[in-house]
Amino acid sequence: MTARGADGPDPHQSFSTTCRRCARLARHLAHIRAQYAGYHARPVAPFGPGRARILVVGLAPGKHGANRTGRPFTGDYAGILLYETLHRYGLASQAMAIDAQDAMQLVDCRVTNAVKCLPPENKPTADEVRICNGYLRDEIAALPDRAAILALGTVAHRAVLMALGLRVAAYPFAHGQRHALRASLALYDSYHCSRYNTQTRRLTREMFRGVVARIVAELEGAR
Repeated sequence: MTARGADGPDPHQSFSTTCRRCARLARHLAHIRAQYAGYHARPVAPFGPGRARILVVGLAPGKHGANRTGRPFTGDYAGILLYETLHRYGLASQAMAIDAQDAMQLVDCRVTNAVKCLPPENKPTADEVRICNGYLRDEIAALPDRAAILALGTVAHRAVLMALGLRVAAYPFAHGQRHALRASLALYDSYHCSRYNTQTRRLTREMFRGVVARIVAELEGAR
């Protein structure tokens, strides 16, 4: 079954919370809206300034997190470690993101997802990642010189490389790895800060802080 909507994939189409280009995801979100009337249950827009030097890329909105609140990593378990760490290094105005209407502001940092809609079982298809990739491509193109992308997990890592037209085999994913994509852009890898990864200690608070601290230090050094 194809993921294309009626209009087909258009890499130059501007992001919209009314996007229905992936038929499977559009049906899934309609089902979620019927179950949870108060949920956002639509494509989730990026959060943070468009010209930020740090772009954090996750997988997709969480069912009871961003899919509920309408803001990436807000109101779910994965956002606990993410925003606590961003706040620790001066990239967020507060350590907790519970609701999209709170006073949270990001500083020189933007948070987005490889796939902007909640997929069934949190597993987007390869076609859905590809169709949504134009939005990520636009976000990366808007980054200033001397910028860094933090990919949370392999799907985000591969989506970044796809957006830049780079071969995955040339930049293998590994937690803590830094990839120089071009002179003014680096890609950093981290395991996703999901409940499973943190509770099994595949990703610890110290491990995640280490990656973010390195990004901040290298960008400060490049000023």
